[in-house]
Amino acid sequence: MERYVNHIQLGYFGLLPFLAMQGWTLLTGQGESVAPLFIYYSIAIVSFLAGQQWRPGNQSHGRAIAAIVPILPIALLALGNHIFTLAWLSASYWLVLLFEVKAPAWQEHHKDYRKMRFVLTSVVFVTHLLMIASLLD
Repeated sequence: MERYVNHIQLGYFGLLPFLAMQGWTLLTGQGESVAPLFIYYSIAIVSFLAGQQWRPGNQSHGRAIAAIVPILPIALLALGNHIFTLAWLSASYWLVLLFEVKAPAWQEHHKDYRKMRFVLTSVVFVTHLLMIASLLD
């Protein structure tokens, strides 16, 4: 497990900006002003996670394409409707996790790492839903 301690700590540290921005939105009711920063941070994180799935030489062509599907429309997302963008991003986290779970290397990861990925994806998904709700007011 010691080998995964840093991965787990970094994973949870990466969650802090999502929680801080969502907390600020809940305290101030200023979802419109926080949403762009939240979206750009989310794009950066989902891009990183999708990029981690890229394994040249160790995967099929179809799997390589599937690993980048969530990040393909990033340029349009950053310029588009915040609610649509947040919905796409929230779904993308689950897609990236699905790609990771279906990879042969998933079973090689420590059970604590696998658990952490499910917890983080769930919390990030909920923060996206809460941000969408704050924009609907």
